Amino acid sequence: MSDKKILVIDDDPDILESVSAILSSEGFSITTALDGKEGFDKFKTVNPDLVLCDMMMERVDAGIKVAELIRKEDSKVPVYLLSSVGNATAGNISISELGFNGVFQKPVDPDTLIAQVKKALGI
Repeated sequence: MSDKKILVIDDDPDILESVSAILSSEGFSITTALDGKEGFDKFKTVNPDLVLCDMMMERVDAGIKVAELIRKEDSKVPVYLLSSVGNATAGNISISELGFNGVFQKPVDPDTLIAQVKKALGI
């Protein structure tokens, strides 16, 4: 079991449910948010060890704005893009320039998600 906290921000309740189920099965404590504002508010109160954030929520670039706000608040917490256009985005611009440590393509492969999250958290 892990005592690590993960914040998942996505406007799709099905994605929140599936990613939460995958990560909580590994013992992670999961907090979810349905939009960028709620996500950033929860980031400040929960103090997560890692953030997974959709890019296209209430606005096309909402995830990028959330990543920027998180980086200003805490430059060390890993922030990963969770997106159906993640691979295309990564091919056009550096994900790190957008404030993300990496990208997970939707639909998320459970084994890849678990492995990468554990690696990012050093466990």
